[in-house]
Amino acid sequence: MKTLEFTGLDQKKVNKVVEGLSQLLADLQVFYSNLRGFHWNVKGKGFFHLHEKYEEYYDDVADKVDEVAERILQLGATPENRYSEYLKVANVKEDGFDPSGREGMEKVVETLSVLISQERKVLQSASEAGDEVTVSLMSDYLKEQEKKVWMIVSFLSKKPA
Repeated sequence: MKTLEFTGLDQKKVNKVVEGLSQLLADLQVFYSNLRGFHWNVKGKGFFHLHEKYEEYYDDVADKVDEVAERILQLGATPENRYSEYLKVANVKEDGFDPSGREGMEKVVETLSVLISQERKVLQSASEAGDEVTVSLMSDYLKEQEKKVWMIVSFLSKKPA
């Protein structure tokens, strides 16, 4: 028995959604690992605030990883779970950077831009497939991440003269 038999979604249309979600999963997993490194290794001005913020971010990404993997399963596919495979396809690259101050947050906002782009692609594919659940999930992610981008850009902006 397959889940799609009961949901009314077309397997052929859903395949593109699964491909997009699989790409997003790889990107989220690498981002998660990068954020852990930023959290562990942050130094300098703003340490306390940034240490907490990176933890908040990686906790959020961990939740998204689980949601995306479970959505892939709901769509009848199997999510990848090997980092070696993620690294082959991820648009987000591993980062051994030791963040300090603004540089770490600049990397976060750059990665959010990559994720937002991928989520928009998944949203489009899901919409074309009539997959409202994935559309809703991506819409929620976009709403949250666009707000994060705004907040980080505000943090990085210099005060007006």
